[in-house]
Amino acid sequence: MQVFVAGATGETGRRVVQELVRRQIPVRAGVRNLDLARRILPPEAELVFLDVTQRATLAPALGNSTALICATGARPSLEITGPWAVDCCGVQNLVDAARLAKVQHFVLVSSLCVSQFFHPLNLFWLILYWKRQGETYLEDSGLPYTIVRPGGLLNTENTESLVMQGPDTLFEGRIPRTRVAEVCVEALFQPAARHKIVEIVTQAGRPNLPWEQLFAQV
Repeated sequence: MQVFVAGATGETGRRVVQELVRRQIPVRAGVRNLDLARRILPPEAELVFLDVTQRATLAPALGNSTALICATGARPSLEITGPWAVDCCGVQNLVDAARLAKVQHFVLVSSLCVSQFFHPLNLFWLILYWKRQGETYLEDSGLPYTIVRPGGLLNTENTESLVMQGPDTLFEGRIPRTRVAEVCVEALFQPAARHKIVEIVTQAGRPNLPWEQLFAQV
């Protein structure tokens, strides 16, 4: 297995790369800024240029990868087309490239509440709406997929238990980015994770369930 990570220098993407390296899984990191990537990513990761809005960069970047984890996301800015270009068109471009490359599993990091049009986050250039369009394109692609919808993302750790539920059942909660990375990587190894949308947060006082049970219950 070789895993391609799109958005590898982002706060979540870099943790996905770290988790793959920790598990000694070959990782190919798609990044727009190679200098930044060399500074912040583990040396074991193979770095390649990737811009999801430029279709010509995708096939060379994917190479012979057999799985793909997409942790891209539009950066906060005044550019009104950012979420459309990255979270919708960019994901669609990646899906098309993955299909041509015969990728065996596509994991997409999305967000809670993407199905709620009247959500405050959609005031920021319809960010959740465009994420949902990217999800739908992946669902309809024919690729084996897992869509991971985390709650509010934390850069700090906690000791709370992971909660995993089906689509449109969790509407609040937070989760460390490291836990999101663990879910994304583990999804590649769990048959019960395929063709599912999983929503994840962490909560105190909940039981710690094994991965097989977490994915199977969704």
